[in-house]
Amino acid sequence: MKIKLSALAEKLGLDHTGDDIEITGVNTLDKAGPDEISFLVNPKYASELTTTRAGCVLTSGPYVEQVDCALVSPNVYMDLAKVVNLFAEPQGCLSGQSELAYIHPDAKVDGTATVYPFAFIGANAEIGSGSTLFSGCYVGEGTTIGSDCILYPNAVVMGGLTVGDRVILQPGAVLGGDGYGYAQTPAGHMKIPQIGNVVIESDVEIGSNSAIDRAALDTTRIGAGTKIDNLVQVGHNVQVGEHCLIIGQVGIGGSTKVGNGVVLAGQAGVADNADIGDGVMVGAQSGISGKIAPGSKLAGSPVMPAGTFLKAAGVCMPKLPELFKRVKKLEKELAALSKTVEGEESDE
Repeated sequence: MKIKLSALAEKLGLDHTGDDIEITGVNTLDKAGPDEISFLVNPKYASELTTTRAGCVLTSGPYVEQVDCALVSPNVYMDLAKVVNLFAEPQGCLSGQSELAYIHPDAKVDGTATVYPFAFIGANAEIGSGSTLFSGCYVGEGTTIGSDCILYPNAVVMGGLTVGDRVILQPGAVLGGDGYGYAQTPAGHMKIPQIGNVVIESDVEIGSNSAIDRAALDTTRIGAGTKIDNLVQVGHNVQVGEHCLIIGQVGIGGSTKVGNGVVLAGQAGVADNADIGDGVMVGAQSGISGKIAPGSKLAGSPVMPAGTFLKAAGVCMPKLPELFKRVKKLEKELAALSKTVEGEESDE
């Protein structure tokens, strides 16, 4: 793709400075060439403005004057996303519905949908307009996939589920596998059938090899606009609100409620039946249980207010080896003092 800087600025509703050059791509400050646009989001990279070969820099504030050609943005990160979207090449090279795919005669696939070879679409499933199913995808019986969805290779959507519009399932994502339910018996663990469903609302993205378990009896739900990273486990009957960010290797136990706008950082663990309020932020590797008040910022294991954790981790933890030595020394001095006192008492 090639576009004049003036046309790019118009598309984004932004001002620009410098020559009206032709832009052919996006790159980092240190790698960009004269026909590419770069960006400055983090001030710690500001020194690279003096050495970059980028034809134009997307930036804001005082940095605009430090480059010959700038695209001026009040929200650089957001506009960077828009720029990259313009230049991003979509995955895939086919259109239409391959004869090598299996589409059940009772399935309804919109004529504008694309189905790659070796995808499977079960009985009474519905695929909406503009959606794409790559090779290896499985859509079970009675499942509904909305419009403009992308199911990348080997994504699995089991039977009886509902997926909204503009949902993205990255390779290997699994929706609707059985929730983890067993009854303990003298003969061993008896499987409890999981007969509920999963509802994925619109504009959700689910990362590679993440699993959203089928509810035991009701619904596991992922709210609109939520983004789930790779290798995330969402247990049965979990309710995740809208516009949450759930980051790699998070595990959410069954029947947990997660409010709107919640951030769960990498490897955070959430126990069964927890209740996490709106706007909560949980740091990496934290363990969550019980009821968490809206707006809380938590970190650590055991979990605590984020500010307390940072003080403990940054101030106290590095001093523990020295404190240990001091305690051992004090113990020896105390033992010696005790012997002295005992000796004096025996002399009397």
